[in-house]
Amino acid sequence: MSKSTNSDPVQVSVGQKFPLTIKRLGINGEGIGYFKRKIVFVPGALPNEVITAKVTEVDPKFIRAKCQRIRKASADRVTPKDALYGQVGGLELAHMSYPAQLRFKRDVVVQSLEKFKPTGYQHYNLKPTISAKPTHYRNKAQFPVQKVDDRVIAGLYQEGSHHLVDIETISTQMLLVDKTLHQLKRVLQETDAPIYDEQKHTAGIRHLVVRASATTKQIQVTLIVSDRSLLQSPKLFGRIQTRIPDITSLFINVNSKRTSLIWGDHTEKIYGPNWIQEKIHGKVFNLSPQAFFQLNPRQTQKLYQLAADAFHFTGQETLVDAYCGVGTLGITFADQVKAVWGMDIVPEGIADAKENARLNQVTNCHYLVGKAEELLVHWFETGKQIDALVVDPPRVGLSPKLTQAIIQAKPKQFVYISCNPSTLARDLVTLSKAYQVDYIQSIDMFPQTARCEAVVKLTLKS
Repeated sequence: MSKSTNSDPVQVSVGQKFPLTIKRLGINGEGIGYFKRKIVFVPGALPNEVITAKVTEVDPKFIRAKCQRIRKASADRVTPKDALYGQVGGLELAHMSYPAQLRFKRDVVVQSLEKFKPTGYQHYNLKPTISAKPTHYRNKAQFPVQKVDDRVIAGLYQEGSHHLVDIETISTQMLLVDKTLHQLKRVLQETDAPIYDEQKHTAGIRHLVVRASATTKQIQVTLIVSDRSLLQSPKLFGRIQTRIPDITSLFINVNSKRTSLIWGDHTEKIYGPNWIQEKIHGKVFNLSPQAFFQLNPRQTQKLYQLAADAFHFTGQETLVDAYCGVGTLGITFADQVKAVWGMDIVPEGIADAKENARLNQVTNCHYLVGKAEELLVHWFETGKQIDALVVDPPRVGLSPKLTQAIIQAKPKQFVYISCNPSTLARDLVTLSKAYQVDYIQSIDMFPQTARCEAVVKLTLKS
């Protein structure tokens, strides 16, 4: 059935086919073309390709389509190495050569700046994207578990559905994580462990969470269960410890709610140490099960070096580490500044940050539970000197209150680490009123995906 409005003269219907030339990629990695001047989004299509598009959705403002046939292929097209390409998320650029992926990620920054238009954006210095190891980089997996035809499966949901695709191996995951997940599924099968039924809300295992250290090779496993009674499963725990001796520590987290959220409120250790350890720039960090840590630890080394290079520390600065998590950034910089003050709204993260400072014998790092915008304003009003600021916010970016607090506090040196170019560009609209953007350095933390991170150096205007 076709759709049209007075402002939408294009008549097109679901299932219709037409030739389409792809002009560029959108921020989610989908190909973009135009059918009678109406924008068309086509996943899996690449710039300069000519395809036959088949319409899957019609909206007054856009058309979605799938690639029915490639008439003229891009020179950047490659055969995906992963058999799961097209089935699950996290592989949306696997059909694109890696050099082209790097160019695309810089272009995502360009598109975001063009959309929000912060002051002087046309003249920003946008550096070429820094590359990563293209495969086997993710240190953590959180896989739902199901029982299908008496077989335990765990993996990712098929794109656009709630169908769970069983995963034996995936090219973006560290091999150690892949191996551990495979072994866990086998033990669950052998012990006839109870598996959670989402429809019936039965007692059972809901998710498998595996995190591995790239430097120490330690492995931390958390079984997310739906009922506290499963804390008493000595047969299962004993079998895991015997059959998978590489696991350093095992935890149980109880999530009894009907929710799409993975983690519950109660975590209990079954065996092993409270943390696994990761090393970054000679510093050691303890990671508890729910502690935030970058998913690509090898590339994190480069990321933190980029942030360090953006500062010009003399050793006399007070550095504020907003969104400090477990303290990785502040502790990395601690020997270059007079003092570090970090804050985060997650109490467990602050507890880990304090422990990590103690572990590294760092005495000039101070960590508080609280919102960055509230603490920054309080410190500014009470006369605390803030010389430098580093922020590494989640994908939603900075809150409006925080951007205003930054402009009020006016730290001379400011580095913004962004995992979402769109919210970065939005935040720069406000920040560019007080700061000049010296450069934006994109860095690939997640090869084969459309996600892009960037390090931004900002300097207070005279």
